[in-house]
Amino acid sequence: MMKKIILAIAVLNIFVSYCWADATFNAESDNKLQIPFVLYQGKFFQTRFSYLPPDKLKLESASEQTETVNKANVVPVYDDLSFHLSRIGVADKQYAADMTYLGDNIFQIHNLVDTVNASPGRTRFTSKHFSGSGVCAQCHNDINDGKGNDVSIATAWETTMMANATRDPFWQAKVRSELNRTPSLAEVINDKCTRCHAPMANEEARKQNDPVQTLFGDGLLNKKNKYHNLTMNGVSCSLCHQISPKGNFGTEAGFSGNFAIESFDNKVDRLIYGPFRDVQMGPMRNFASFTPVFSEHIKSSEHCASCHELTTPYSDENGTIISTADDEFPEQTPYSEWLHSDFKHLKSCQQCHMKRSNGVIISAHPPNLDVERNNFAQHGFLGSNLLMLSILQNNREALGVVPKDFSKSLENAGELLSNSAKLTINNAAFQENQLAFSINIDSDTGHKLPSGYPSRRLILHVTVSDVSATNEAGTIVFESGKVNSDGSVVELDSDRDPTQYEPHYDVIDSPQKVQVYETVMHDYKDNVTFTLLRAKSYLKDNRLLPNGFDKRTASNKIKVRGKAATDDDFIGGSDSVHFKIPALAGNKYTVHVELIYQTLGYSFAQDLFKDAGNEISRFKQMFNAEALKSVV
Repeated sequence: MMKKIILAIAVLNIFVSYCWADATFNAESDNKLQIPFVLYQGKFFQTRFSYLPPDKLKLESASEQTETVNKANVVPVYDDLSFHLSRIGVADKQYAADMTYLGDNIFQIHNLVDTVNASPGRTRFTSKHFSGSGVCAQCHNDINDGKGNDVSIATAWETTMMANATRDPFWQAKVRSELNRTPSLAEVINDKCTRCHAPMANEEARKQNDPVQTLFGDGLLNKKNKYHNLTMNGVSCSLCHQISPKGNFGTEAGFSGNFAIESFDNKVDRLIYGPFRDVQMGPMRNFASFTPVFSEHIKSSEHCASCHELTTPYSDENGTIISTADDEFPEQTPYSEWLHSDFKHLKSCQQCHMKRSNGVIISAHPPNLDVERNNFAQHGFLGSNLLMLSILQNNREALGVVPKDFSKSLENAGELLSNSAKLTINNAAFQENQLAFSINIDSDTGHKLPSGYPSRRLILHVTVSDVSATNEAGTIVFESGKVNSDGSVVELDSDRDPTQYEPHYDVIDSPQKVQVYETVMHDYKDNVTFTLLRAKSYLKDNRLLPNGFDKRTASNKIKVRGKAATDDDFIGGSDSVHFKIPALAGNKYTVHVELIYQTLGYSFAQDLFKDAGNEISRFKQMFNAEALKSVV
């Protein structure tokens, strides 16, 4: 690959500048590479390298950097002195590379590949079955509610994880890892993963009787791929609003991405389902070639379950699928968890995850529309994934992200997360130098907490401080669940040894015991695994249960697993953890407790980072630079 670049320079005979998102190499004047912001051991440096053909760099200087640092331009250097450069521009080509330290200030360039740069793609496009969000935005942006608040649909949607489903660098990295580990099942992986992350592209290819589309290489992320624009529009307007209520809708057969999109000979006859009755059909038929119709199903939890109730096949280490259709791994089951709770009588998915407004004229065009709608569902699609929203915000250029400001989505995610549970400290008593108390966690969430992809976890962080002296802050004498800046948890079994996992606790009497609400996957040999295509079931599932969830009658897909199953305090809506701290010599103590949420647990991340691939190296760099690995 390096010879290919050198040859391109010679043939083109032009001034060439290698432009990384974070470094610049000038081949014409001095054959030097400069990186303005290198992060090493907590300090920033400006570095200068000389190029040693064909594949090495020599570090010439490193001076401490005092300028204001832009997070997007920081290159973190790892403990082994390796680092990743995310983008190299050579004429009109883009590359990425890893640098490995060889000793004596020499670094080797390897894994030099074409970048998978998730380019924005066009949003104003049409295919036989779909239209891009830009088409919808022409009428459904620039709208306000009765209080004058902007409730523009496309604007709210474009800073959500749904809009950026294909740009999500964690998803891309995980797909690469799964392909690395089970290459014989590449078709299964590509189809399963793009079905809900690039649903319009996947569905249109199926409708055209094209083979399963790959994601990388010449696949969907490539600008030249004919389905690229459909891909980069993520989970878009005309996909969700065209899911048919007919056939298998709302059944097991209709989940796991098995939604149905109807086909029509005439584009104008394509049905677009909405939540309001008595809509004018003419404007949408004329502007977008869709026929709008009312349907209750668009407001149902079953609609969301089309993708968010997901099972996946599992294989042995040779890539042979050993699961059956009825025995697939429950990758995420928020719908079944909701259905087994009191929330099924109270609120749908949309009622929690889509804020409501009244007095909304739902289209800005034509201007004579004057019907105000109440109970309008804003399209911010609230979730708790602050980590990925922040990474999208801070790496816009590298990821091809269109909107500039994710602050509203970050604010909404923080608000949703902060209201997800309540903590109380009960029954505190200090006798014979032992402090005893109970912590009650009450869940206000309509499914397990956390739910969704099995990389997520909640850590119960408890500190006890001796405030016997005049020092108000006191001295910490006990701590369980301390989270480090890299996302690891002190004394957590899985973070020290990924083949192990921390059990569920009813009683904690040592700092070596940490209460973590999580899932732990296992393969067909009952070994801990982080590979989705090896995951048969869960060794542990003690995620907090929603109100009304009876763990005794839960189906196999959503049952509680591990020691929480026999913990009498672990019930629908709450858990109580009892602390007993011996050998305390003071006479006055304070207890502080908090829940810490992680989209991506440390052990899960480290397992991913063992794999090779530009997408993995790029995400590792973004993840390590991110401050929101953990959120209180």
